[in-house]
Amino acid sequence: MITQDFGEWDVVIVGAGSAGCVLANRLSANPKCRVLLLEAGGSDNRLWVHVPVGYLYAMGDPSLDWCLKTEAEPGLNGRSLNYPRGKVLGGCSSINGMIYMRGQARDYDLWRQMGNTGWGWDDVLPYFKRSEAYHGGTDEAHGDSGELRVERQRLSWPILDAVAEAAGELGIPRTPDFNRGDNEGAGYFEVNQKRGLRWNARKAFLDPVRRRPNLRIVTGAEVLCLSLDGKRATGVIFRQDGAAHHARSGGEVVLAAGAIGTPKILELSGIGRPDILRPLGIAPIHDSPGVGENLADHLQIRTIFRIKGARTLNDYYASAFGKLKIGLDYALKRSGPLAMAPSQLGIFTRSSPEHETPNIEYHVQPLSLDAFGQPLHDFPALTVSVCNLRPESRGAVHVTSPDPRAAPAIRPNYLSAAADQRVAVDSIRHARALMATRRMAEFAPVEIKPGPQVDGEAELLKAAGDIATTIFHPVSTARMGPDPGAVVSPDLTVNGIGGLSIADASVMPSIPSGNTHAPVTMIAEKAAEMIAARLRA
Repeated sequence: MITQDFGEWDVVIVGAGSAGCVLANRLSANPKCRVLLLEAGGSDNRLWVHVPVGYLYAMGDPSLDWCLKTEAEPGLNGRSLNYPRGKVLGGCSSINGMIYMRGQARDYDLWRQMGNTGWGWDDVLPYFKRSEAYHGGTDEAHGDSGELRVERQRLSWPILDAVAEAAGELGIPRTPDFNRGDNEGAGYFEVNQKRGLRWNARKAFLDPVRRRPNLRIVTGAEVLCLSLDGKRATGVIFRQDGAAHHARSGGEVVLAAGAIGTPKILELSGIGRPDILRPLGIAPIHDSPGVGENLADHLQIRTIFRIKGARTLNDYYASAFGKLKIGLDYALKRSGPLAMAPSQLGIFTRSSPEHETPNIEYHVQPLSLDAFGQPLHDFPALTVSVCNLRPESRGAVHVTSPDPRAAPAIRPNYLSAAADQRVAVDSIRHARALMATRRMAEFAPVEIKPGPQVDGEAELLKAAGDIATTIFHPVSTARMGPDPGAVVSPDLTVNGIGGLSIADASVMPSIPSGNTHAPVTMIAEKAAEMIAARLRA
């Protein structure tokens, strides 16, 4: 391949998503550190990126989304799911649900117990706080001087308040803050917004520093593979406008392409399982059996209940006047349904008593539809989604061709573990119990999905496979650990390859008990500090 020289840099960062934007900001703070940030997508200057409800239109738009799909999933009764991944400045933070959620303290203490020194809750909390601009000010759990805005949602729904009260009948307390280490309770999610607009990683971390002379941001730059000198990364080969370029690194290459993109780049570079690579004609350079393995994701079961006596978004969309009111609310006050995150009310609780901490998360929405992208139903309804926070099922993502343009095979292996099947059945029953409380009786809920006729273990498990979908939290495909099977060490350097580190969701040793954007931001904060120290050494 004939390549054009793109110069030498101290750090080459692959991916301008949630992690890459943080890395570029922090590492370029040293004026002597030359930083190159490569992003395969383009500008995020698109209406539906910034208007919060626009996630419905951003996902599936090939100018913003890689538009990936899973393989047919046995646990989902042979269904294949759309698997959105951001292909734009800001990455997934430009198309995600904007929910700010750290998970539980026990998640990170478990990482430390697994041998990842420096990754316990007390270790990582300062990095969460460092990037945070929290609406409630600074205290022992929050910071208010960072770049990432965390605000309350600019709306409320009486029907959602009623659901939170119903949760109280099940012993679930109200909570104003899910991010203090114990997220048990019911309350409105806090979001990455600023006065009713999405606040993505580009706005938070790139805009304040993009004029630094030692930082270059290149869009439309799809990385094809690493350049290697033996077992040391010396740069990357990327394609832009049909031409191939070689960006050389005198310090480190940092992969921040996410849990799908990062293992793909590693495998295209010959780093991974030889039995995967050789049949595709990719010469193995380094045997790293964990690359692409251990894929974990959150699967949500979307139960739907028709109601009476309360307005939902379905009602607003059913009339021209309702749609006009939605537009006016947003135009005049930056509030109302157009300012909605995909999910408004959250509930964290236990699917059964044996769980030490909450193991399921509700996303309750005052709307219903058959599937994303389809019209809202013409009757008032609630979507009561329940997701297993700590699934045991593990899948894999691997390249299918030496052609970088070919999509990888994504196999999450949902509901393959017996424990996950148990939680799925219990989750549907828990949602039914929530809707059967005295508080909800006022609204006469009628179960639409999966339907009250579905009962019994086998029927409920099949129904879960029919209606469940991802909430877009893939992790762990290049997990960190002290063991030989780990892809990266706790300092995030790639085992067996010099000059290469990874800082994104792929390094998580296990999935957090909540949404993943905030943990990825934390990982990037900690990674930037460690990389800067290595460059000074």
